[in-house]
Order: sequence, then structure tokens, then C-alpha cells
Amino acid sequence: MTTGRSGRTVRDLRRGNRGAVLQRLYFGGPMSRQELGPATGLSSGSVSNVVGELIADGLLEEAGIVDSDGGRPRTLLRVSPGSAHLIGVDVGETRVRVELFDLTLTELARAETPLLPRGCYDVGPIVDHIRSGIGAVLAQAGVGTDRLLGVGVGVPGIVDREAPGGAVVHGQTIGWDAVPLEALLRATGALPQEVPYLIDNGARTLGQAEMWFGAGRGARDAVVVLFGSGVGASLITDGSPEGGSTEGTPLEWGHLTVSVRGRRCRCGARGCLEAYTGAESLLARWAERGGGGPADAAGPADEEEALAALLASALAGDPVARDVLDETAEYLGAGLSDLINLFRPERILIGGWAGLLLGPYVLPAVREHARRHALRHPAARVSIDLGSLGPDAVTVGAATLPLSAFFTTGGRRTAPPAAPEQPGWRTALTRRG
Repeated sequence: MTTGRSGRTVRDLRRGNRGAVLQRLYFGGPMSRQELGPATGLSSGSVSNVVGELIADGLLEEAGIVDSDGGRPRTLLRVSPGSAHLIGVDVGETRVRVELFDLTLTELARAETPLLPRGCYDVGPIVDHIRSGIGAVLAQAGVGTDRLLGVGVGVPGIVDREAPGGAVVHGQTIGWDAVPLEALLRATGALPQEVPYLIDNGARTLGQAEMWFGAGRGARDAVVVLFGSGVGASLITDGSPEGGSTEGTPLEWGHLTVSVRGRRCRCGARGCLEAYTGAESLLARWAERGGGGPADAAGPADEEEALAALLASALAGDPVARDVLDETAEYLGAGLSDLINLFRPERILIGGWAGLLLGPYVLPAVREHARRHALRHPAARVSIDLGSLGPDAVTVGAATLPLSAFFTTGGRRTAPPAAPEQPGWRTALTRRG
């Protein structure tokens, strides 16, 4: 194989060219061959060759014809939606959600399984929920695994993607101590060996979804906050305007100490931000002050229903509920001020089921407290808003994990190694054809 001065082979260059064309059409298409040259930096000959390959592989299709100034009409090209499938999984705080998408992330099927009893994170049942959910969505859509690029899984906690045998999850708040989730999922036999599982922190998958398709598009530096039973965040720096090269860093932001010897957090420490802003703590504080919440046996048992009841009480003028939400907004704003001072992002986006539910009520106060606690200069350049992708954002973001690998490999698939010692998340994917 010929190798250039940079050490890249001809195969590497071809793969990079294919990825550049696919990514540009994915985020900026439809486009003509003539437009692709300047957009990708490739010569007209390279564009012609790459486009021909991708059409032959079924990855591109024609999307109409446009007139050109004084010349022949130009054919527009786009990524073919049905040429591949992706699965996204959200191991959430109240349920496991599994969604099947086409290549352009249009939802084809979904399956949801509640965590019962509430907050039960036993590993065995969750693995079973994922396995059964994958089977359910494939059956609903009537598709096989031959075009499945992979399964992305968003989970709470720290993910060691370099661990021997595949991704390992350290989820202290949910009782997961070095859980070999990738190996456990592979052992279910739900999918052929050539279909990879790609596992990452749920806040990071939320951040990637918002940066690629949501309220983060166009920002170079952003923080995306996951506000649910607990709180987490993902930091994105030097993001791509087209979205394709965005890589977020998950932050255990919820476990910053905001009150020494303060409230006990579910991680075991005292005074964590999560102990004052997470929905679980918020409901506990409401119950302690004589309101509803999980401590009220007559009230709603589901955390989402309980939080909706708290919000309804606040909107109806209940002083206890309003005080709890106001206190939460102050702690949340102060926590955001730390992110502003440390990272100076252009945007902060708040997502997660609790964030989307409470956001319209608490956001003005959160902004005020964040700016009050932050340094003036970074506070003046940041916007604080809600994410735009709704409750499915983590699932969509999880599906971007195999999609990102698809771009990296130029739309090709190769099977993961048979031996478990290699981390499966890094295995390249090549279309068989």
C-alpha cells in the first residue's frame, strides 16, 4: 500500500474523501457535484470519483435538478435515508428508551420500558430491557440487521471506553461499580457480532445531539446540561459549524461541592450541587416542608408525575412549592456560574426531562442568578436557554455514536474483533456489499 509523507495511505485518503463528502451532504445538503468541490476542498475529479463510489454503494441518491446560470441543469445529491439504520438507547432515570432511526435520524420505531420499582438500576434487568427493546424496534419496523451500523447507548456515570473487553461503566450514584456493559450486551446475542455497541455518558450524548441538530448548532463553545433526577453536563469546545466533528467532554458537574457539610447526595458525599438541584432532591425537600413528593404515600409514585404536581402547585400559588423551586433556581444558577467562569462558553443549554418540564418556569431566575454569581466579562457573552430536541435528545445523541463512526470510516463497515480484549467502541464499520 502506497504511503505519503504524512504517513497516510491511499486507502486513508479515499476514506477521508468519502467521509468529507458524506458529512457535507448530511449537514448541508442537498448539493450538486459542482458545489461539493468548494465545500469539501476536493478537486472536481476527486468529487466525481467519490460520488460515483457512494452512489454505487447506495449511500447517495439524486434529490432533484436545479437550473444553473447559462449552463446545463445540475443534479442535486443527498444522503440516502434508507441506506442504513441506527439504534439509540437512553438508560434513563425512570425508563429505558430504545429507538430505531434511518440514516438521517428519522425515527422508525421505539420501545420504552419503565424501571420498576422506580429507580431500580439492577444491571441484569437493564441489560434485558435493552436486549428486548432492540428486538422490538427491529420487529416493529420490519428491518433486519444487515444495514444496522450500530447501537449507541447513553448511560449515567463515567464510561471507560478503553477498558479491555469493551466499555465499562462506573455509575456511583446508581450503584454500578465497573459494570462491563458492552460485554454484557454482546453476551445477550441480540445482534450479530459485526454490529457494534458504542456506549457513552448520557450528558455527552445529549450534548452531541443538541450541537448537531438542536439549539447548539453554529456554536463553537457550549455547555449542555442534563437536568433530571440528578444533574450532569457536557462541555463542547471548538465545535464544528457543520456538527460532524463535535466531541463533548462529560462533566460530573452535579458533584461539585456547593455547601460544606450540606445535604447528603445520592453519591454518598455531602453538599453536592445535585443534592440541591436534582429532581429527586427537589421532591424530597418539598416533602420535608409538608408538600407532596415521593414521601407522600397518597401522592404520585412516578418521579415525573410528582415533579409535574410540584410545578402545578407552584403555578397555583402554593408558597411552599414556589419556595422550593425558587431555591432550586438559585442553586442551579450558581452552579452555572461556575461553568461560565471556568469555561467561558458561548451558550449554555438545559435539557433532560426535568429541565424541559421546569425550564419555562425557572429559566428567568436561573439566568439572573447565574449572571449575579459569574464574572461580568464571561457572563456578558453567554446565552442560557433550553435545548430544542425534547425528551428524546439523549436517544438521538446515542444514535450519533455509530453515525460518527460512519463518517470517520467513509461509510464503510468492518466487523468488530472476535476477541473481547479489543475495545469494541473503536472498531471501524464498513458496509458489506
